[in-house]
Order: sequence, then structure tokens, then C-alpha cells
Amino acid sequence: MLSDVMEDYLKSIYALQKEDGGPVSTSAIADYLDVTPPTVTSMVEKLEDRGLVEREKYKGVELTAEGETVALEVLRHHRLLESYLTEHLDYSWSEVHEEADTLEHHISEEFEERVAEVLGDPEVDPHGDPIPSADLTPPEEDDTTPLSEYDPGDRLVVARVSDRDEEELRYLADAGVAPETELEVVDVAPFGMVTVRLHDEDGPEQSLPENVARSIRVRPAGEYDETGDDDAEPGPNGSAQGVEP
Repeated sequence: MLSDVMEDYLKSIYALQKEDGGPVSTSAIADYLDVTPPTVTSMVEKLEDRGLVEREKYKGVELTAEGETVALEVLRHHRLLESYLTEHLDYSWSEVHEEADTLEHHISEEFEERVAEVLGDPEVDPHGDPIPSADLTPPEEDDTTPLSEYDPGDRLVVARVSDRDEEELRYLADAGVAPETELEVVDVAPFGMVTVRLHDEDGPEQSLPENVARSIRVRPAGEYDETGDDDAEPGPNGSAQGVEP
């Protein structure tokens, strides 16, 4: 049996590996979990002894196959619980992360199966994050990019948002920014504020701090000009062809 803290470490290492694409440093784990580097070093040693992580000096920590399986199981519990709390218990999406963090370690596999069945076996949670499958196959890599990397004129669809900051989620909810929201980048200020127009050319504008824009993952919208030309694709730091900045 693993402790709740051990499972939290494995889940965090998995998330950081997905972000950075390689071994994770002790300092990165410490920042992610808001603990001290010596605390991380001590826990990593325990996880290594159990065969859940591999550590290479000066490079960092990576999950073993067994460690990844544990992390994916915890993530599946977490994201199913977030979905259930939102859809069936009237929780706001800004409230569910901490509740799921507490419950994820303590539900049985039968409970997990029943929750998945009631929800219709969803593929993503309320924040747009992929839910690992029942056989714990890692989710496929997505093609999303932070909103902060786009330019004025780019038309986008919100794919997912980070669920780690409750205050930030409340801000986005009030602004009307959620998965599947269509938006256009209107302005990127030199000091980092990103202004977007929601839904269509007559939609409301919202200004988002750069750190919030970085937490919003987007993909290009299906159409980029009034003629429906799908060939003009925006990309990070490059406005869509056929769209006036």
C-alpha cells in the first residue's frame, strides 16, 4: 500500500513529465507541491526503493512503468470525481479540485467503475483534461498550445484550463472562459495582458493576465475568415492568414 503523499508525488511527477517532456528536477517537484527540496529528496528515495521512480544524478527523476500506472490510476480517480461532483452534486468547477484531491486516494475500483458508468465514461473532466481509460492507457499527446503564445487576429477554441488554482478558475468562470469557448485574440499588451473577444465578432471582450493566459490551452478554430477558408491556420506567434490583426 502507498500513502496518500506517495501517490501525490507520483501524480505530480507524471504531470511535470508531460509538461517538460523529460526527467523532472527536485526543485520543480518542490515548487509544484509547495514543499522544500530536502523533503522531495527524502520522498524520492522512498519511491526509488519501491521501484516507482528512477533517479539519475544531475538529470532528475522519471517514473518507472509501475510508477506511471499508479499515477494514471490516481489521475483517473481524480478526474472522474471532478466530473461527478460537477455534474451530479452541483459543485462549481472552481471547487472540485481540492475535494477530488482528498477523495481520489480512498475510492474502490468498484466505486470508480460505477461513477464512470453514471457519467457515460467521459473522455475529459470539467476543465478539459483527458481522463485516463479504465485500462490505464496514457492519454494521447494533444496538439494544444498556451493562449499566451498567440497573436492578435488568431481565432481559437479553448481545449482545457489548469485546475490547480481555485481563484484563477473563479476568474475564468466569471469571464466566461471554459473548454469549448471560441475566442479571438484582440490584443497582447507589452506588459502581458491578453485581451480576447468571446464567441463572435459581437461578443464581449475580456482581458486576461499573462499567467492566466498561460494556463489556458487552446487549438485553432475551424474557420478563420468570412469565406470559411480552412487553409489559413494560426499558430503560436503568427496571425492567421485571411484575418486582419
